[in-house]
Amino acid sequence: MKQILVLILIAYSSVVTAQELFVVTEPASNMPTGSIGVRLGQSLMKEKFKSGYNYHMMPEIMWGANKKLMLHAAVFISNRNKNLATEGGSLYAKYRFLSKDDIHQHFRMAAYGRVSVNKSDIHQEEINTMGHNSGFETGIVATQLLNKVAISASSSFEKAMNNSPTYKFPTTQSNSATNYTLSFGRLMYPNKYKSFKQTNINLMAEFMGQTLNQNGKSFLDVVPSIQFIINSQARMDVAYVREIYSNMLRTAPNALYLKLEYSFFNVTK
Repeated sequence: MKQILVLILIAYSSVVTAQELFVVTEPASNMPTGSIGVRLGQSLMKEKFKSGYNYHMMPEIMWGANKKLMLHAAVFISNRNKNLATEGGSLYAKYRFLSKDDIHQHFRMAAYGRVSVNKSDIHQEEINTMGHNSGFETGIVATQLLNKVAISASSSFEKAMNNSPTYKFPTTQSNSATNYTLSFGRLMYPNKYKSFKQTNINLMAEFMGQTLNQNGKSFLDVVPSIQFIINSQARMDVAYVREIYSNMLRTAPNALYLKLEYSFFNVTK
């Protein structure tokens, strides 16, 4: 009986939160307590000022420490300098401090922070501690779920440092930025939930922007995507990152993105 109840809870969780598992942004919700997730993010980025593409890969492990705290560790790998090489990594923490739950809806808020190290060359004005810059990011995110629709928004402060030991951050560039995101997700299938083994299909549209604090330069991207959640544990996201506007130097703003993820429940609980 206990196993049946656990399966029912997992299935219900998949239904009410599947469409807020955004592809390129993190919602205010956390993964279940005691669960461990493994994730592989991959992107194929088109060079803007020369021909060709860059391949970036980010293996990641995630842990639901408790119902309020979630921890991530990631490694950055790319072939931007012709050979596939490890360029750095990051540690990420998210703390959910507000949760108002109701039937088929909830509102949640969380604070988050990231610390990254990177040894690659600094080649653009955009600040990105998820694969390009050493530094840190701290921010706040709010997520509203209403039946099959989820809306999430965030704002953060990001600071870039030297990409040790070789690459110093250019003194002519802004070394800090304000980031902002707005994400929409909708559960498209199934129309009526019957089993936790049913595949969930979600459609997403996410907007990501950044303004450099020292000179006011900015960009805005849109990321349409489709997401499949299989057996309430496996997940596959396919997305396209498209630049809408930018007046800053970005070497490869447009990209195809593939994320694979699998969750193991009640590992440390």
